[in-house]
Amino acid sequence: MPLVRIDALGTDSARLDALGRAVHDALVETIGFPPDDRFQVLVGHDGARSMLRYDNYFGIRRDDGLVLVAITMRSGRTPEQKQALYRRIAELAQEYAGTEPRNVFVTVTENESADWSLGNGVAQYLPSAEDAKARQTP
Repeated sequence: MPLVRIDALGTDSARLDALGRAVHDALVETIGFPPDDRFQVLVGHDGARSMLRYDNYFGIRRDDGLVLVAITMRSGRTPEQKQALYRRIAELAQEYAGTEPRNVFVTVTENESADWSLGNGVAQYLPSAEDAKARQTP
């Protein structure tokens, strides 16, 4: 269950949708998330009322095509899986949205099962109280 936030400078809804599809498809292909497991916040910044700031850190020459992708998911992925994810997001962002790979900045934040409630005020990834009682019964 990833939660994805994509912030893009100078973009419209069609580009935001394409970027969202790129990230989702990459998560399905490289990490193995189910195709219907999509939760995204897509935000376009116009440069006047909202902005993104960037420099050329690590010698990467970014420009106004910048896209920031923040992914929150449960822990457990290997560094190799994450590297494949970053690569695939950059490839698909270029293919779907015309975004140059140098402008795709991705972060992954990991947490634990107790950190998620998918609705109804329940932590669905945690065992229920009934499950816990059953495990304690001799």
